[in-house]
Amino acid sequence: MTELRIFGVEGIGEIRPGDDLASAIRSAVSAQGERLVDRDVVVVTHKVVSKQEGRLAEIVDERAYRRLVMDESTAIVRRRGDLVIAKTRHGFICANAAVDRSNVSPGWAVLLPIDPDRSAHRLRTQIEHATGASIAVVITDTFGRPWRRGLVDVAIGVSGLPSVLDLRGTTDTHGNVLEVTEVAIIDEIAAAADLVMGKATAIPAAVVRGIDAVGDGRATDLVRPPEEDLFR
Repeated sequence: MTELRIFGVEGIGEIRPGDDLASAIRSAVSAQGERLVDRDVVVVTHKVVSKQEGRLAEIVDERAYRRLVMDESTAIVRRRGDLVIAKTRHGFICANAAVDRSNVSPGWAVLLPIDPDRSAHRLRTQIEHATGASIAVVITDTFGRPWRRGLVDVAIGVSGLPSVLDLRGTTDTHGNVLEVTEVAIIDEIAAAADLVMGKATAIPAAVVRGIDAVGDGRATDLVRPPEEDLFR
């Protein structure tokens, strides 16, 4: 690929438990004078997916919030003051087990979907059935990164794309054989899409057009096995 087009999907509105998220995305795309076509990648923040699936929890005080973080964690990797770096049941390592109080009514928190890959596949199937287009879906969340400052969006769920492009065994432009190069393409797509979605713009979805990769990966494929982890 030498060119991509990315546009935010505006006008989706507030999503509540049981809403038809696929229909909301399709209607918003259409209202912008666009339509989904083959090989489009629909990128969606996990917030709207979690809300649609009812993954919400009421928080009465800070103690309840901390307890909820523990409930959503399978292990505590590091702790500093109120900040907890935790491992979720999905295998993700992130702050406070991804229990998030932003973009939700006061007194509530949004949790990760139970199975983000399954959520992505369900959303993809619903959109494809309604549009006739063969698409992919990536569900994202915002993570920090060891050794680097700042946050980036990463993929926590995917359907219709490989999670990793394995370039091992191929050669670079100088004829050198690549021995360890694996490209986390769905994380790259997630980060690129966030440039048009932002953190406070009420644009929870985007369409990435021009990706020529096809396949059936899982976001959990990106979780590094413990035997390969040099830092824990």
